[in-house]
Amino acid sequence: MATTIVSIINQKGGTGKTTTTINLGRALSKLGKKVLLVDLDPQSNLSYSLDITEPQFTLADVFTGNKKLKEILVAKDDNFFVAPGSHELVDIEISLVTQEKRESFLKNILADVKGFDFVLIDCPPSLSVLTLNALTASQQVLIPLQMEVLTLQGLNQILVTVKQVKTTLNSRLKVKGIVIVMYDKRRKLSSEVEAFLQESVDEKIFRSKVRLNVKLAEAPSFGKSILDYDPASNGAQDYLAVAKEFLEM
Repeated sequence: MATTIVSIINQKGGTGKTTTTINLGRALSKLGKKVLLVDLDPQSNLSYSLDITEPQFTLADVFTGNKKLKEILVAKDDNFFVAPGSHELVDIEISLVTQEKRESFLKNILADVKGFDFVLIDCPPSLSVLTLNALTASQQVLIPLQMEVLTLQGLNQILVTVKQVKTTLNSRLKVKGIVIVMYDKRRKLSSEVEAFLQESVDEKIFRSKVRLNVKLAEAPSFGKSILDYDPASNGAQDYLAVAKEFLEM
């Protein structure tokens, strides 16, 4: 079984990147796919949001060679696994700067992954060495995007970086698509930014949008995905729709 590795990136914080990684991953697992989430963000918000607060080992232990990836995985159910992150990834990133082939460490780590349909990487909110590692290891990039004017500038930076990585480090890399998140149809700006996107961006924009939903904000406090916290909520239904569209593409 071939594994598809997807980097979920946005260099701006608070854009729904971690929320999308968790809930898209959980939705895919609910649809029968075996999914691994990789918490590459030193803030480790993904791990915390799934109630992995004091893991015995983390991704930092794998980067240093002390553990194999399979030894650190936390099973949330039979189809849903997490490779926890930690603040120690800050030190890992600093040490990578001086290494040869520093962009390929994660690619080599993930080469040992077997049996998963999808690996979703929650990248740091910056275009850093760790993010370059994720892009080098991935076949696809998914970009969650708020309908705000400043996010358009950030989107252009992401697309330029993806193009550069594709040219220099990973020729198979492609943009899977852009997912509109925190969508509020009552705001005129939302429809204006969406219209601009449709006109000016060549990449695929998902038909399914993730609406602004208080339950999505509550779920991490309970250590659960939205699909486990409140499966009847708009947030759960929206991420299921995104996952179904994701599988159709």
